[in-house]
Amino acid sequence: MMRQPEITYQEAKEKVEKIRGFYIHLTVYVLVNTMLCIINFLTVPQFLWFFFPLCGWGIGITAHAIATFASNKRFGQRWEEKKIKKYMERN
Repeated sequence: MMRQPEITYQEAKEKVEKIRGFYIHLTVYVLVNTMLCIINFLTVPQFLWFFFPLCGWGIGITAHAIATFASNKRFGQRWEEKKIKKYMERN
């Protein structure tokens, strides 16, 4: 069985890795969509097709942000512990 400081370190490490992954995703999103916008304006400025990948990928970025930052407050470890305790009491 792991000691408490090791568990805390591992949880912190996983959280930092999730945040890092989100920022990498966000950086790629900004760079690629900037490039698509430039290509759009240089080739067919009368039809703004770059909005389609911008919006579609934006939905994915938003979901990634929620999963990384918001869900841990609502469905974090304390919530998991309550649910485990609840299911254990039923059985």
